[in-house]
Amino acid sequence: MNILNKEVLSKVPEVTLIFWIIKILATTLGETAGDALSMSMNLGYLYSTGILAIFFSVAVIAQIYTKQFHPIIYWITIIATTTLGTTIADFVDRSLGLGYAGGTTILLTLLLASLFTWHRTMGSIAVDTVSSPKTEVFYWVTIMFSQTLGTALGDWVAGTQGLGYLASALIFSCILCAIAFAYFKTKISRVYLFWMAFIFTRPLGAVVGDFLDKPMSEGGLGLDRYMATATLILLVLFFIFTFKQKASKKVH
Repeated sequence: MNILNKEVLSKVPEVTLIFWIIKILATTLGETAGDALSMSMNLGYLYSTGILAIFFSVAVIAQIYTKQFHPIIYWITIIATTTLGTTIADFVDRSLGLGYAGGTTILLTLLLASLFTWHRTMGSIAVDTVSSPKTEVFYWVTIMFSQTLGTALGDWVAGTQGLGYLASALIFSCILCAIAFAYFKTKISRVYLFWMAFIFTRPLGAVVGDFLDKPMSEGGLGLDRYMATATLILLVLFFIFTFKQKASKKVH
């Protein structure tokens, strides 16, 4: 076999409709689970962040040390990033007093710096190149920043701008639809469009999660955070086990 044509599987799933459905569910789950830990359990943002940072570290190490793509390990790691992102964003925005605008600006800068460094070091930020430990480190650091940024951005739009959860969810849904249109109808880089979509699914999940568990007096449904989290976990598992995902592949 000509090695130049050999297909090499990456350790992340193919980007399909199911991928995006699970991603949105996972980001919504991260919001309700993060709120359950920091608010319902009264642990606060700092202690919750410390606990979730350990969970995130263990998940990333497990993901990196696996030899091939495993859906459960991958999505557990995604959930770890989005849950940790929730408490970090809340800590930065509220406890440190930077506000949503300040937190969003800092996190956007960190995200862009991560993507820039990744591209300069590895030559590509395409997800189908994520097959080595070094690339995976860049991948998960970038995702961590994107998840945290998305939380801050969702809170900023829904809260500070006074749009509410449903209107904010509609705005972010429209943005994602515009990105999908660009994917199918334009020649804009698929890599750039992927990261744009990945970033904007997070604030969508954040505002949907807040809509589910925030009190009715604040515009939410007032659902129990534990029940909402458990329901979302079951939905994620349903899609993982019902729709078998394949690893992305690249050609050398």
